[in-house]
Amino acid sequence: MHVAGFAASLPAPLRRAELRRQRAFAAAVARLAVRSLYAELSLYPKPGLVSLVDNGSHDDMNAATFLRSLFALRHYFRHICLAGIQGAPFVRLKQLGIEAETRMLHATGGVNTHRGAIFSLGLLCAAAGRGAAQNMPLTPAALRAVLLIRWGDELAAHCGAIEQPAGAAGVAESATAPCAESAVDCAIASSPGHAARHAATSSHGLRAAALHAASGAREEGALGLPSVFDIGLPALRAGLARGAAMQQARVDALFALMAHVSDTNVYHRGGAEGARTVRAEAERFIALGGTGHPQWREAALDCHRLFVRRRLSPGGAADLLAASCLVHAMSALPPP
Repeated sequence: MHVAGFAASLPAPLRRAELRRQRAFAAAVARLAVRSLYAELSLYPKPGLVSLVDNGSHDDMNAATFLRSLFALRHYFRHICLAGIQGAPFVRLKQLGIEAETRMLHATGGVNTHRGAIFSLGLLCAAAGRGAAQNMPLTPAALRAVLLIRWGDELAAHCGAIEQPAGAAGVAESATAPCAESAVDCAIASSPGHAARHAATSSHGLRAAALHAASGAREEGALGLPSVFDIGLPALRAGLARGAAMQQARVDALFALMAHVSDTNVYHRGGAEGARTVRAEAERFIALGGTGHPQWREAALDCHRLFVRRRLSPGGAADLLAASCLVHAMSALPPP
């Protein structure tokens, strides 16, 4: 596959064929993105989170809410992959994300189901498009390299516009694996009209980040989604390598992310104490052997019930799990 500028220089029949290949590739990537989000939704048991079985810790959303959101986002992933193919700057990716968030909120009646996923999965779709345009294999290493080389500086510059409060350094539970919701907040913070409505519409992620210094958005964006490539994906692949079924491997990956991610969804609902609870429970599950333990399901259900009682919901980890599933799936895509 070639970039749009090269396609424009081809004779008309070849140009049309090249554009068809680009569109087909972007559609395939978009399908994987939607399937990855559905994989996260359908996973069970997963502590405190909405699933097809129950609403977890949420009164304002259920599985139907998530399905409406998925339907609203299906074209976004295709469009942002095409933007990657065309080598679009980050400002274009950001605008596509803003438009996708608007569609999501319209579909869900104002409920934030996938703000973090719009950021992380959107970036991965763009990276897949850019990598394919440069004839790169869609390996995890190649996808991360594209993120860092093409958009890393722009991500760092945009995310750096949000300053952490004075004296907050060192308060966060983790500085290396932040919540994706905060990352998309930093990406939209400098968008047209955002400042005027910021005080009234600032997300839970930003408020929690300001209070607990839990965002880490600059590191997450500028370092190429380390939570996905260094935590979620390795845990997913380790589970599969030991012979676990895909569902069990995804549970292991979710708990690995819960143990490492500084999740502003959790801080918003439970403060620092809630964050410590999430991390301790995740570490306990992992220490038992994860889904390799004969009673892993009972342990995961116990964790789920505890989180529901305490109204805890690791939504940032869930978004990053979906992103990890997407990277794993894209690595099996045939060359465009």
